[in-house]
Amino acid sequence: MSNRLVIGTKRYSSWSLRGWLAVRLAGLDVAEEVVRLAGGGQTTALRAISPNGLVPYLEHDGARVWESLAICDYCAEIAPGLWPEDRIARAMARSVAAQMHAGFAALRRALPMNEGRIGRARATPLDDAAVSDIAAVVALWDDCLSRSSGPFLFGAQFTVPDIMFAPVVFRFRSYDVALSGKAAVYRDAVLAHPLMRQWHAEALAEPAEWHLEHYETLD
Repeated sequence: MSNRLVIGTKRYSSWSLRGWLAVRLAGLDVAEEVVRLAGGGQTTALRAISPNGLVPYLEHDGARVWESLAICDYCAEIAPGLWPEDRIARAMARSVAAQMHAGFAALRRALPMNEGRIGRARATPLDDAAVSDIAAVVALWDDCLSRSSGPFLFGAQFTVPDIMFAPVVFRFRSYDVALSGKAAVYRDAVLAHPLMRQWHAEALAEPAEWHLEHYETLD
């Protein structure tokens, strides 16, 4: 079995970003394979690669790991700093990461990740459910940051909760979602992280024929 991380189109794949960040932060020596996504779960090539037919998918030293949060946990076994050292902070961090993994569906639907659009507000207003999700995310960030020495949710290090919210930070920038106070400072710190800057640059460098019309024309 080769050591590899299989991910989807960087322009759109929020789940791939999470797995990629975890692997890079943990320093795993793996080859990166990018699969062009067809959208809507129609990427048939993944069915022959990944156990769940989705990305990200990691093979490392005999381990096969799928689902972003599972990859984060696996990477944290190798790089324990991906979770806070303090037991109480770590318990909160696990809860925050799991909440992002399972929740905020309205936000995801209304603001799909697209690193090709920067600062373009949606032409049509967000529905109440999406507005509520955005407010809940900001409240969660504020709660974490009020306990954190910063600049990240649980201190000076980029940890799993930051990984889980990284695509949301990209979404807020792409759709020009207004933030203020601690949330705005946090957004800027995440966007300035070298790995986030690398992902964004590589997303923009992908071939134009990989673009999906549905996401490029979304208003």
